[in-house]
Amino acid sequence: MELKQTLTARPRPQPPVRRGGLDLIETIGLAWGSLLANKLRSALTMLGVIIGIAAVIAMVAIGRGAQQQTEAQLKSLGSNLIFVQNGAAVFAGTPGASRGAGTATTLSWDDARAIAASSQSIAGVAPSLNGRAQVVYGEANTNTNLLGTTPEYVAVRDFLPLSGRFFNQLELEQGAKVAVLGQTVVDALGLDARSAVGKSVRIQGEDFLVVGTLEYKGATQFRDQDDQVVLPLTTMARRIVGVNSLNGIALSSISVSAKSADQIDAAQYQMTNLLRLRHKIVPPREDDFIIRNQADLVEASNSVTGIFTILLGVTAAISLVVGGIGIMNIMLVSVSERTREIGIRKAIGARRSDILWQFLIEAVVLSTSGGLAGIALGLGAAWAVSATLGWQTSVAPESIALSLVVCLAIGVFFGVYPARQAARLDPIQALRTD
Repeated sequence: MELKQTLTARPRPQPPVRRGGLDLIETIGLAWGSLLANKLRSALTMLGVIIGIAAVIAMVAIGRGAQQQTEAQLKSLGSNLIFVQNGAAVFAGTPGASRGAGTATTLSWDDARAIAASSQSIAGVAPSLNGRAQVVYGEANTNTNLLGTTPEYVAVRDFLPLSGRFFNQLELEQGAKVAVLGQTVVDALGLDARSAVGKSVRIQGEDFLVVGTLEYKGATQFRDQDDQVVLPLTTMARRIVGVNSLNGIALSSISVSAKSADQIDAAQYQMTNLLRLRHKIVPPREDDFIIRNQADLVEASNSVTGIFTILLGVTAAISLVVGGIGIMNIMLVSVSERTREIGIRKAIGARRSDILWQFLIEAVVLSTSGGLAGIALGLGAAWAVSATLGWQTSVAPESIALSLVVCLAIGVFFGVYPARQAARLDPIQALRTD
């Protein structure tokens, strides 16, 4: 009886531990070992992924930097700005054949005064009359932009004097021969900001007293804001370009500053109706002026740079596809070389899913390693472009995260087929393989 109880109490033998089961850490270690055993082959396989990821990050950084720089430059023009521009003139005798926006002379100084007096949403108005001329000082001279405007230009366009002062209302009314120089002109004439004040420069045969120099603004994608000489509007009209006898002083454009960003639309609507009344425009006649606000310019610029960035990113992404094909190729070679190893693992209890995951993880490790190297290379390339060429670059954190996700996706997508091929191998045939 006691013997029977002893036999009954004896614990049942446990099934043997499955030695071929999946161990994630061990499998990753095996993947690294396989990669390190063929260093050159692994490096060449990852090259496509490295180049693709690096190109995507660098190109997106350049495009993003260009977009931010353009936004900053547009904001430097002033705050809450609205630009009123002349309409398009047509070729004589050819109806509908436009010469392009701004070619007509439909705006006048009286329009600018009416806008300033009528709208409650407007903080300031600065009319502009543009031209070009040779500016001479001593032995130096330069061909530059001439801008005729009013003292309100300083506040509307946020363009403060660096030295000296801006001309005043009395000088505007008298048509005084005074000038304010941009820094590009100052440098071209061999002067500096302080020494330029009080000097006389010659413009179209007449001497102009330099009363001040403007602060640095830099160049936008449109023009160099520092390459200009600012004159009183009356002086510009009478002595440089002449007066339009029918409409008073003709203008090239009008810069309008709204009181706040929320009032830009209201100000733009009020100006549109006012100019239509003043110019006697009734439907179906089209407006002979064009109104754009700062937000429109930023949106248009962002649209262009955004398309440019997408095109660069798509072009660079082609390298990722090439890299993924390379990974698939090398994994198929690896399956062929390790057929006997697969057979042994299956013989000691590894399931098809274990073999599938082993080779799939190897592909993911291969692509992720290439991705990490590509991210480092891309960051270095973005920094090098900024340091050597002076371009503004901005690395987006989401581009790095997306690159890692893409690397994982490439490893899975291009690793599934080789992994399935390995998992389907017959263990008996695999063991017979030399």
